[in-house]
Amino acid sequence: MERVLIVEDEVHARTGLTELIESWGYKTEGAADGVEGLEKAIAWNPGIVVTDLKMPRMDGMELLNRIADLPNHMAVVMMTAQGSIESAVEAMRKGAYDYVPKPVDPLRLRTILQNASRQHVDVDTELETIRRRQRETGMLGPLVGTSERMKAVFSLIERIAPSNVSVLVTGESGTGKELVARALHELSSRHKKAFVAVNCAAIPETLIESEIFGHEKGAFTGAVERRAGCFELAEEGTLLLDEIGEMPAATQAKLLRVLEDRKLRRLGSKAETPVDVRVVAATNKDPEQAVAAGELRGDLYYRLNVFNIQMPPLREHLEDVAPIAQKMIGDMNERHNCTVTGLKESLLKKLTAYSWPGNVRELRNTIERATIMAGTGMLGVEHLPPNFGEPGFAPSTTKSGRFSSAAAENASDSSRSSEVERYLEDQNTVRVEVGTTVDEAERQLILKTLMATHNNKTKAAEILGISSKTLQNKLKEYSNNSALVD
Repeated sequence: MERVLIVEDEVHARTGLTELIESWGYKTEGAADGVEGLEKAIAWNPGIVVTDLKMPRMDGMELLNRIADLPNHMAVVMMTAQGSIESAVEAMRKGAYDYVPKPVDPLRLRTILQNASRQHVDVDTELETIRRRQRETGMLGPLVGTSERMKAVFSLIERIAPSNVSVLVTGESGTGKELVARALHELSSRHKKAFVAVNCAAIPETLIESEIFGHEKGAFTGAVERRAGCFELAEEGTLLLDEIGEMPAATQAKLLRVLEDRKLRRLGSKAETPVDVRVVAATNKDPEQAVAAGELRGDLYYRLNVFNIQMPPLREHLEDVAPIAQKMIGDMNERHNCTVTGLKESLLKKLTAYSWPGNVRELRNTIERATIMAGTGMLGVEHLPPNFGEPGFAPSTTKSGRFSSAAAENASDSSRSSEVERYLEDQNTVRVEVGTTVDEAERQLILKTLMATHNNKTKAAEILGISSKTLQNKLKEYSNNSALVD
């Protein structure tokens, strides 16, 4: 039986919580304040500590700090008064597993205890395994790096992954922000549940609220059936909201409420649905500048930014090019049925002398091209794009999507960088310009989804949240109107 220590100075509240938590199958003990709570934590060694924030002699925040110094891991759940979100965020910054507002919602508390209990099982062994793998291989989940910059990122991920805290990942486009989110998910107690990633910049403003929160049948024109949003799809798992600064202000306000209340309301619904999702947000903008410009709500930023993981551009840790490229070669061999064994020294010198304006994403495209060109053996300089690394070089695309060389010697660094980023954007991303009709946005979304599923119409319909018959009708409509077909 998992041990839960309840630290609450109000007698009736402490007794009620003790009885309630015992009824869920936990073994409980009570403490009247932080001093007694610390004594019992040391003597009884609970897996979870549920503590009030405001107490005599020693408050919950100091108790949290003292528990963090103990040799055995304990998940601390902070009880806070309504309206004291700042205190809850501060507690989570200092290592609290989660918080629950007073008066306590039994359903929310039970969910938190279940998650914390799962996390507590063999957590010390898991962390040591992670640390050993990090030291030996320079890998953490999908991330690779042996530089001091990446070791600092790994250390922070390792520290905060087991908690339920929100994380904001920042950095230039292509630095691997989604990989950070995946690492946080894989190293948490939620790793057996879904990881759902949403690019807020790729969804039309008219559809984003439905995409994230879901909708009921008839909620708007075209809502022919009930649809679960990304929050519900990620239940008990992790939700990545990429390019959070591109989310409309009204949707940001609704997101903030979901984060604070842990409940959502689908479009067209009168009922609220409890959700248990860890949210990771990412942006390639300076978040404080985005707040100042009105692109990102300040209260949402502070709620998400409990921890900030800053991903460095590749040009600032070029020593990681070799291990990252080697890992990519393995991936590309499997994807393209090649047998490339590594990189020649001449190629490695060329790669580490380049500034990589498109960051790791550009490196990945370069290695993929080289692997396909070589097919087997060692990759050499001859497998790079023409004029690679020379003044004026920038990868660009023809209509077929292949690399071509841009030799405009007078082009500025910023223009070359933007050209690289345009190429390196995810090929499954739908981008809709202002003025695009809803029908055209829908068409792009459907066709891109079919491409991503390799024309598997059943799977595409499932992803889109429509019936197979509706999808077939849409495709028939597009084929009958040649002006709508690329």
